[in-house]
Amino acid sequence: MREEPERTANRLPVDESRDHLMVQIARMTYQQDKTLTDIAAETGLNRWQVSRLLQEARDLGIVRIEIVPRTLRHPELETRLARTFGLRDAIIVPGPAEQGVDAVAQVAGQYLAQIKPRPKTIGVSWGRTMGAVAHWLPPDWADGVSVVQINGTVAPIPGIAHHNDVAETFARKGKGRMVPLPVPAIVGERLTREVLEKDRIVADVLRLARSAEVLAFSLGIVGEGSVLMRSGNILKSEMAGLMKAGAVGDMLGHFINRRGEIVDAELDARTIGLSLGDLRRCDRVIGIAAGPEKHDVSLGALRTGLINVLIADEATALFALEHAHDR
Repeated sequence: MREEPERTANRLPVDESRDHLMVQIARMTYQQDKTLTDIAAETGLNRWQVSRLLQEARDLGIVRIEIVPRTLRHPELETRLARTFGLRDAIIVPGPAEQGVDAVAQVAGQYLAQIKPRPKTIGVSWGRTMGAVAHWLPPDWADGVSVVQINGTVAPIPGIAHHNDVAETFARKGKGRMVPLPVPAIVGERLTREVLEKDRIVADVLRLARSAEVLAFSLGIVGEGSVLMRSGNILKSEMAGLMKAGAVGDMLGHFINRRGEIVDAELDARTIGLSLGDLRRCDRVIGIAAGPEKHDVSLGALRTGLINVLIADEATALFALEHAHDR
């Protein structure tokens, strides 16, 4: 008689029964509307294992959650936004903000896949939003693309999955190669950044990033939710100082105010990756944002004049237009 695979708090089956479990749990979640607690009780797993298997089912394509707004674009709002901020393009997802990051990420994935000619090199950031974009990128969206990471990484954060493997997913789905930037996003001293950026490996990655035909990144927030603070790249005291100085979020780790100005030159000098000035050299610079916590930083990013494509939700676009001429 075949023994059941061992299930403990730290071990899950690794054979075909794992796939069966993923399908079973997905059906219980999405077809039978059962809670994690209910599923754990019925399967003999704990809630953490159920959640892990659900995430894995999504990553492997066993579960595909498709958000289909009645209209995928908002042409009138896009035209107003492009005209007001001098954008090359604007892609606005209509509907309530409750649609969340996934709706914007799905449209962003479609937009990237439709760029012609297909980019030979694309630079991407990391983060939850970009992870969702990578998830929604269709297979074979490119053919032999080089995907380069354009800002330094952060340490893994409990509860936030896959925030550092965006470039790898882009490259795998585009039948290409991933080029990581193997340094911290923000270091403790300006001199440390200068030394690291002079290293041959790091310098080569940054050189490739500056040559990319397309750059795509999400906009970061300030406060307790900032990944840069939660990962330890920025101290709580530094975050408090940034907010007091008027910071509303970051572009590739560069903290800006609502006018699009850098708020802390000393901190900015410790940030590794593409500078805001580097963005001017790229033909297509795509900023991606969703949710009310991104409204102010989206406005600031638009005011820099450095992004020429905005992919966002309707509420973010309306906020930017409403405050476009604030003093």
